[in-house]
Amino acid sequence: MSSSVSANPAAGDAAPSAQAAGLAQVAKAPGERQARRPRPGLALAVIAGCNAMIQLDDPIVNIALPGMRADLGLSTVAASWVLSAYLLVFGGLLLLGGRAGDLVGRRRVFLVGVALFTAAAGLRALAPTTEILVALRAVQGVGAALAAPSGLALLLSMFAEGTARKKAIAVCTAVGACSTAGGLLLAGALTSISSWRWVLLLNVPLGLAILLLGPRVLDETARNRGRFDVAGALLSAAGAAGLVYGLSRAADHAWSDPTVAGPLAGGVALMAVFVAVESRASQPIVMLRLFADRGRVLAYLATLAIPGSLIGAYFFLSQFFQQQSGWSALAAAGALLPVPVTMAVTATFAVRFERRLGPKRMMALGATALAAGNVWLSQLDAGDAYAPHVLPALLLLGTGMALSVIPPTVLATSGLRSDEAGAAASVLNAVQTMGGSLGIALLVTASADRGSFTDSMSVGFTTGAAFAAAALVAAVSIRSKSA
Repeated sequence: MSSSVSANPAAGDAAPSAQAAGLAQVAKAPGERQARRPRPGLALAVIAGCNAMIQLDDPIVNIALPGMRADLGLSTVAASWVLSAYLLVFGGLLLLGGRAGDLVGRRRVFLVGVALFTAAAGLRALAPTTEILVALRAVQGVGAALAAPSGLALLLSMFAEGTARKKAIAVCTAVGACSTAGGLLLAGALTSISSWRWVLLLNVPLGLAILLLGPRVLDETARNRGRFDVAGALLSAAGAAGLVYGLSRAADHAWSDPTVAGPLAGGVALMAVFVAVESRASQPIVMLRLFADRGRVLAYLATLAIPGSLIGAYFFLSQFFQQQSGWSALAAAGALLPVPVTMAVTATFAVRFERRLGPKRMMALGATALAAGNVWLSQLDAGDAYAPHVLPALLLLGTGMALSVIPPTVLATSGLRSDEAGAAASVLNAVQTMGGSLGIALLVTASADRGSFTDSMSVGFTTGAAFAAAALVAAVSIRSKSA
């Protein structure tokens, strides 16, 4: 689930459906006035906007990175930490962020997360040194880890399971794709005409708008009685951080390198201990019963695999357009727009497709389109024209992403008790983050040392097709009653 919001007609369509289906019970804190009448359309816009803000940040930083290196004199290691500091903290604290929302209040944790993220995003544009820049990226990771799972849990509490929730998830997917499209163009344009510092401010206005509207349109959810599982929180944070760090290092180091193998082994060991501790905890940070549902587990596996089927398009094609074809950064960004635009358009029709096909077939069709798009691009060679050799594959990738992302999100968040929403949302976000790190690590590893750039790119897209095939296997393995 992703997304940025503006006036999206689909959000208006979701509102009456949510009202007709009914809203989950909202609790009042002591001394709080009677809850306001819910405004699900605006509330959905706020949640979608938060997802858009978080999703947009990664391409913004990547586009701004060359300017940062030149201005601040970043070494290769320092530049990698600008990216890794955020991922480590975000991935490590996601499970804790979901649990915090259950205990403290999801709206409260959501708004605190957005405030931290927005403040750090604004201050990083003023960062005078590498150390301050990396520290602010870590603070952004804390904010994202609080806001992302709490936002999804708020959506689950607002929109009843069924058509209303599916429409809300589809709207978030469409809005996220639109934000990616607009962000690519804006970042490319700003890179060409101004400083990297202005690029880093792109998602700050969105964060401020969320903080202005959020308290007015989001109602607080009931707080679950309990306490923080400190041991589980520490183990999950350290284990997830070790896995994310090891995978990020694997993108440009051998898997046998101690800085790769060590964190990965440590992360796996810590997560094994985490599972053992959680199975005995009276109030675990993640309820292991979430994984007793076959459909939910397969949805998590599909969510893990899907990012690897799209990463190659941005990673390889941006280099192909600029290095092989001599295009500007802005032209390269424009050439990639068919992916998010097609994804946004397809997502607006996703609920209709799901009614006719069912989530299992819809997800399988999406994974097949992703595999076909990657296989198509694996045949790309220097000198090939854009329209006949690239554009059709990008349309397949955009369509495939919309069809394959929405069903597992719905399956992973269905059949939950009220006290499970935060945990389910945090696990889903953690799996997505891990999938992105795993995807880039395996794509870069598989394509390394292949001779020419086009040979490396071909192997990378073949690897992307393998990720899509894994998502397809997960889709066809879902039992019909789960789907």
